[in-house]
Amino acid sequence: MLKSLLGASAMLAFGLFAVAAPTPAAADDLDRIRDRGVLRVALSGVYPPFSMTNDQNEVVGFDVDIAKEIASRLGVEAEIITTAWDGIIAGLVTGRFDTIIASMSITPERQEVVDFVGPYYSAGRTIFVGEGSEFQDLDALNGRTLGVTLGETHEEWARGQAGRDWTLRTYRGLNELVLEVRNGRIDGFVADSVAGALAARESGTPLRAIELPGDDGASVDVGIAIRQGNPELAAAMQEALDAMMEDGTYMDIAMEWIGADIR
Repeated sequence: MLKSLLGASAMLAFGLFAVAAPTPAAADDLDRIRDRGVLRVALSGVYPPFSMTNDQNEVVGFDVDIAKEIASRLGVEAEIITTAWDGIIAGLVTGRFDTIIASMSITPERQEVVDFVGPYYSAGRTIFVGEGSEFQDLDALNGRTLGVTLGETHEEWARGQAGRDWTLRTYRGLNELVLEVRNGRIDGFVADSVAGALAARESGTPLRAIELPGDDGASVDVGIAIRQGNPELAAAMQEALDAMMEDGTYMDIAMEWIGADIR
């Protein structure tokens, strides 16, 4: 990564589907987390280098380390829960986990359903195509097939492009999108600029970015989602995040996984 009360298309875009309305969070969520000794953190696990599974079958990445550091500063352990992106907000709202630390962009629609801590980084939207492909701009992709991650804001954007006759295919995450371009099953995919470039690099797949003009490609803030009605939890997590950024811990994590400061 919502509009469960605002229409079926928004439900598809943000993964609330059958959730009728947000379940109000308990007033003492922070106390409950500390009593339990565990902060339950949701992410997709298929969004390298932010979250992915290593050779030891461990979920690792930038978001994972951010989550573990925030949990530590709250005085608890982080329990990492992987889940499909298109249902991740529904899982938070209904209490399956306490927070989403999963490179989720902050949008007005999402803010109607969840609260955000942060932002903790920013990224723009980009279309990635094969390095040797003929496509140079958006117009060249008319009539072509693009991939998107199901439930991301990029899917909503691609479906809302009036006059574009491209075919869209949905996937679970970046690894699948990169593989599909490499194997020629799609002509390109829409993703965050940072994540897409790094996923291509890690997989050894030569891709080229088509920059989007104006607001389409503008950088957006990425935040940490929690259930609404938790000011104490929000304040404690924001304090932990701010301290990480001030004392160098955030930069250490960013350099390890991204190789740059992405704030």
